[in-house]
Formats: sequence, C-alpha cells, structure tokens
Amino acid sequence: MTEPEAGSVVVELERLRRSVDVGFATTRGDLALLLQRADQTDKTLVDHEERLDALERTRWPLPSLAAITSCAALAVAVWQASGTR
Repeated sequence: MTEPEAGSVVVELERLRRSVDVGFATTRGDLALLLQRADQTDKTLVDHEERLDALERTRWPLPSLAAITSCAALAVAVWQASGTR
C-alpha cells in the first residue's frame, strides 16, 4: 500500500467513525425523548386512575339508594293495600 492510499483509508475510517458517533448520539437523544414521554404517559395514567377511583367511590351509593327506595315504596304500597280491606 502506498502512502496516499493509507491516508485515504484513515480519512474514510474517520468519516465512518464520525458518522457512527452521530448516529449513536441521535439514537440516544431519541431514546431519551421516548423515555420522557413514557414517564409523562405513566403520570397521566396514574392521574386518570385516581380520578376514576374517586368517581367510583362517590357513585356507589346511588344504586343502593335506588334499591332501598324501591323496597320502601313496595312496603308502603303493600301496607296501604292491606289497610284498605
């Protein structure tokens, strides 16, 4: 190998190395961005779960109250029906 050929190989290897370094830096940056977005999504999901749990805790008495009211109405209707005879 002559001296100019060895120099051009070194230059090409340096360009290739620089290209790989830039690619890795870009990949690391993209990965960091994806990680940040995943963290934000996790926080949003936790917030939504807490809000849903709060809604479920405050809503559960409604069906129970409706059932109790209907049973009370039935009892009053039976009492009134038995009292008129």
